[in-house]
Amino acid sequence: MDLSPPLIELTDVGRHYEVGDSTVKALDGVSLAVSPGEFVAVLGASGSGKTTLLNMIGALDVATTGNVRVGDKSVTGASRGELADIRRSEVSFIFQTFNLFPGLTALENVEFGAEIAGRENSREAALEMLGRVDLGDRVEHFPHELSGGEQQRVAIARSLATGNPVLLADEPTGELDFRTGVQILQLLHEQTRDASAADGKSDRAVVVVTHNREIARTADRIVELSSGRIIGDAPPEGGPATIADLHW
Repeated sequence: MDLSPPLIELTDVGRHYEVGDSTVKALDGVSLAVSPGEFVAVLGASGSGKTTLLNMIGALDVATTGNVRVGDKSVTGASRGELADIRRSEVSFIFQTFNLFPGLTALENVEFGAEIAGRENSREAALEMLGRVDLGDRVEHFPHELSGGEQQRVAIARSLATGNPVLLADEPTGELDFRTGVQILQLLHEQTRDASAADGKSDRAVVVVTHNREIARTADRIVELSSGRIIGDAPPEGGPATIADLHW
């Protein structure tokens, strides 16, 4: 039995917006816990609350009701400075939009992420991650010199180079061809593994929002959202699929 505390814990979380005379419940009573070493896929139609859920975990937004914890830090009631510290030291994002700095090279973009997270040997970490996403020969190129798929891989390398314990990914393979998408998926899965640990699990957790049910089949758990509520939270039917079995 895994007795380690969860890296992510949401308790009865709601996120409500006032639109005119109406209240829109982007999240409505969501409770979720994710442990170290878990790879969790979040599925749901547009407007189901997937991105809002990521924003709650990533301290980009705060809950209207309920409580959110990431690592040993409380997001609920945190000051702006405390929220910034959570984003810097606990969470790394892979956004649908790449958010690269146009005036920095691929290497500098990735190195910047590692430096902000306080990682030692940030340049070495950046070079390693760019090599692992097959961009070792593009490190001195600026974003405008890279294709959309290459820019996405730079953004992924930047997130991985931080070494932060929680990795949040919003459609991380959306702009990638199948071969590269599988490579990135494999890399994300590797973040939750540690061969030296007794249970083979690392101290990191990965949460991926995706519309791709093939990707979700490889997760330890699939969390399904509808109208701001969790309607399913279970392992894939038949257990997680191997990445080699995927096709899309």
